[in-house]
Amino acid sequence: MTQEYFPLSPSLWAATAAPAPDTVPLDGDAEADVVVVGAGYCGLSTALHLAERGVRVIVLEAREIGFGGSGRNGGQVIPGMKHDPSELLKTFGREKGQRLVDFAAGSADAVFDLIDKHGMDVPRERRGWIQGAHTPAALDLAARRVRDWSAQGVAARLLDRDEVARLLGTDKYLGGWVDPRGGGVQPLSYARGLARAAQAAGAVIHTGTPASQLSRSNGTWRVTTALGAQVSAERVVLCTNGYTDGLWPQLHKTIINANSFQLATEALPEAVRRSILPEGHVSSDARNLLLYYRLDHTGRLLMGGRGTFSEPDPADPAAWSHLENVVAKLFPQAAGVPIAYRWCGHVAITRDSLPHLHEPAPGLLIDIGCQGRGVGLQTRMGQALAQYVVSGDAQALPVAPSSIRPFPLYGLRRLYVSAVIAWYRMTDGGV
Repeated sequence: MTQEYFPLSPSLWAATAAPAPDTVPLDGDAEADVVVVGAGYCGLSTALHLAERGVRVIVLEAREIGFGGSGRNGGQVIPGMKHDPSELLKTFGREKGQRLVDFAAGSADAVFDLIDKHGMDVPRERRGWIQGAHTPAALDLAARRVRDWSAQGVAARLLDRDEVARLLGTDKYLGGWVDPRGGGVQPLSYARGLARAAQAAGAVIHTGTPASQLSRSNGTWRVTTALGAQVSAERVVLCTNGYTDGLWPQLHKTIINANSFQLATEALPEAVRRSILPEGHVSSDARNLLLYYRLDHTGRLLMGGRGTFSEPDPADPAAWSHLENVVAKLFPQAAGVPIAYRWCGHVAITRDSLPHLHEPAPGLLIDIGCQGRGVGLQTRMGQALAQYVVSGDAQALPVAPSSIRPFPLYGLRRLYVSAVIAWYRMTDGGV
């Protein structure tokens, strides 16, 4: 089963990314030690770290490198997870909880360290991530997060109203907090950089090669492609996240593949540019339907947030009008700057807002659930999956593999997700 994807308007990232490495579709049967399905952050990171250990890896990608969320996200590298350290420790206990906290804490380092190690052509800046608080409750949340991460040795800092206004360039927040570990990257360039590094280590990447069937016989997996070719391997690692289809039964029903909408302006005039995020931070706020924004390496303002559940018509700019209105309200100094790009991508959200690992059959390992923090989280996950595949040590994994459990009433997901979004819009309040 293969998903149908609507054509999307050209994104800022596609227009400014480093060239993609050379790849070709798979045109004949092949063998490997491990087949990785999906050439996003997790699949490419897994392939890179396996190949560096001498494992023969073939990556199968249905479209092109970074086609999914890895090439269409906001490029914010935010350490941690949706759940704070105190919540993870309470839920999982001291030992397992701390392992998950440590895993999440190292996710931003994993990205920037790989870029530096492999000399990737990736515009990036690491000046910290700011979360603005728009209500007193969100301000209390910011204070808790500062306490939590300070207890983990992070130099997190609470911001008052004046300081957050100075650092963001808007007076719409009561305060917030800053995590110095965060930063921003050109996300498609990063995906392509991971692919180049994986190829240099010995991994083989085939784009334009959808995997259409998985089967296992006598201890060997066979991945059949839509083109008819097969790859045989001892192990398969499935890393398709928000673009998961029916390749493995019920898997796509374990996530809500919500759309994250984004737009980018033309390069800001210098005076306006100096007034917005003047110290190079990236930011997303504490709303349930969060807004996230940053400047790219060319001085464009990028604004992102949730949109309709269905794919928008790329010829209809009205689908992004809610974000254009936000730009004018948050940053009135940029209100007259033309919008140059509009695009969106799927985010894989699980029921508990945690990454899920599944091992439904011997030799098949599945990662799913990026929660909107996929740049760092999925890079780090690829490192963990590679270590687990090589060593067999479950301690290498941040969470234990679990059974595949679809969302209840999955067929009605659009209705209840739309209802939740409508509720959040009312409770979040205006900008």
